[in-house]
Amino acid sequence: MSAAQLAKLAGVSRQTVHAIEAGDYVPNTALALQLAQFLEARVEDLFSLEQAAVAPKPVTVDLIGPAEPLRKGQPVRICRVGKQLIGVSAASQPAMLPIADGVVVESSKRTHQAEVHVFQSDPDEGKRLLIAGCDPGMSLLAQHLARFDDVDLIAAQASSQQALEWLNQGKVHVAGSHLRDSLSGEYNLPAIKRLFPKGEVKVVTFAIWEQGFVVPSGNPKHIRGAADLARKDVCIMNREKGAGSRDLLDQKLREAGVPAGTVNGYNRLASGHLPAALAVSLNEADCCVATRSAARAFGLDFVPLATERYDLVVRRQLARLPAVQALFDVLNRAVVRRKLEMLAGYDTSHTGEVLVAR
Repeated sequence: MSAAQLAKLAGVSRQTVHAIEAGDYVPNTALALQLAQFLEARVEDLFSLEQAAVAPKPVTVDLIGPAEPLRKGQPVRICRVGKQLIGVSAASQPAMLPIADGVVVESSKRTHQAEVHVFQSDPDEGKRLLIAGCDPGMSLLAQHLARFDDVDLIAAQASSQQALEWLNQGKVHVAGSHLRDSLSGEYNLPAIKRLFPKGEVKVVTFAIWEQGFVVPSGNPKHIRGAADLARKDVCIMNREKGAGSRDLLDQKLREAGVPAGTVNGYNRLASGHLPAALAVSLNEADCCVATRSAARAFGLDFVPLATERYDLVVRRQLARLPAVQALFDVLNRAVVRRKLEMLAGYDTSHTGEVLVAR
């Protein structure tokens, strides 16, 4: 029976029959019964309800980041590192929802795991990169990698010590560090040597940066050195243990003969250079120790204390991943170096240099 014949019997247009066949038009009950009668079939043989979409089962991820468990509904980024599926709290941005791969269904502080409803299938490890560290300049690398290399860089905020420990546990692809050894004055390599066996990791310089006191514009309380932090009218925002910024502060306090316990705000902690500088910009603190780039980001003044080297550390077996190779290629591109110099104030003369392959 042709469509024209069926349309004539049912008292509808041929276009209606074609629309029903294509699934673009749903007939009413009377027309459905008529069609079934003319075609000598049951209605359920001609029409059926679409299967309801079945929500995927939550996946279990190992959480890295804040000590407090993530709450139900909180957005997360997900990245596979080797055989582990790692979850990182999705950083919110002003005036927009965060980029996320799923939301938390349930989490546990005891196991540091969470059940997550994901929005898409397991991400391709070769195109996604998880970096732990505290450098604000990672956002510039993320922009360039996404645009030119189709690599999604996920940054997990962490102190240098924590980043290296996560790398040692196989929870991240790359760790960033600016830890100074008190005995040798060398950056990062002594700490790396203590954590990793010989031949295990590759160390590449990201940049040389300045750390110092970040203070409000005009430096109204005239903070010039660690001795000024002993004043009762000065309140600081500190960093967590294991952070290079905290180590620098403790070093300067010892040199100035200022007991840490006498510093107002010493136990108030921010997890990163930008969060610490944000506290100063909001007048929640009179100063913090952070990078010059953090001061620039909020239009604050900067009192330099030390020049440091920030290195990227990767396990040898992970260095062959396409995303890791793309990261190290980016470090050698002139346009990226110019951005780091102009926006962050970094010295990129040694960027991309391999320091040691232990």
